[in-house]
Amino acid sequence: MNIGEQYEKATQLREDILHMVYKSQSGHIGGSFSCLEILMALYYNVINVDSKNPHWEDRDRVILSKGHACPALYAILADLGFFSREDLWNLRQIDSHLQGHPDMNKTLGVDVNTGSLGQGVSVAGGMAMAAKYKKKNYQVFAIIGDGEVQEGLVWEAAMSAAHFHLDNLTVILDYNGLQLDGFNAEIMDISNIMEKYRAFGFECYEADGHNIEEIVKKVKKPHNGKPKFICCHTHKGYGVSFMEDNVDWHGKAPNKSQYVQAMKELGVDIHE
Repeated sequence: MNIGEQYEKATQLREDILHMVYKSQSGHIGGSFSCLEILMALYYNVINVDSKNPHWEDRDRVILSKGHACPALYAILADLGFFSREDLWNLRQIDSHLQGHPDMNKTLGVDVNTGSLGQGVSVAGGMAMAAKYKKKNYQVFAIIGDGEVQEGLVWEAAMSAAHFHLDNLTVILDYNGLQLDGFNAEIMDISNIMEKYRAFGFECYEADGHNIEEIVKKVKKPHNGKPKFICCHTHKGYGVSFMEDNVDWHGKAPNKSQYVQAMKELGVDIHE
């Protein structure tokens, strides 16, 4: 699938995300739409994983530290054949393997349980360190959000990653400027984030977080012996006009009229 086809795929995946959250009447659309192209850049262009051998020891690892955005991850894993697309419609049901936050013990393709914000970078650092000790070549990626980058644990992990020269670790920030309750700048400012990571000893890059080709280029840039940080500028709720950059869509499901309107904007006419 070339890059142009991947943008068509992104629209289909947004439809899947919207439908699964609408059907369950629970979930996080805003953050899922925000990080979709970041996940696509990794899964469709960069990482080595095998849906037929999901526990392959040498696979690359992706840790969705902002676990509430798991509908985006689930849509991609289903598309890659880790499980059936029909399973998506059981999101957050009590007997479903697709819970509200990723669970590696229930969902094939999930590398780490996430949900407690701030812990993903630490786990990713541990995995990257383990690869070094075992002389493995796999790469580790951690995707973090605006709110969790404020957590102290993130900075302890960043300090240790640089100290141990983890040049097999990439931290990607889905930088949409919003968190649960509002704008970062009003709650806990994270501006100058590039300078902060650079000061900790990371190789740093920026990208348009909805431009798959640009993200891939930055992911493939050299580590130069350091852990890498990529700041991806995104929009919460990207793709649906009334959800974009709107904190109200951090974690709620659309009603019927909102669902129909959103689907229409994604190119699907739903007739009552």
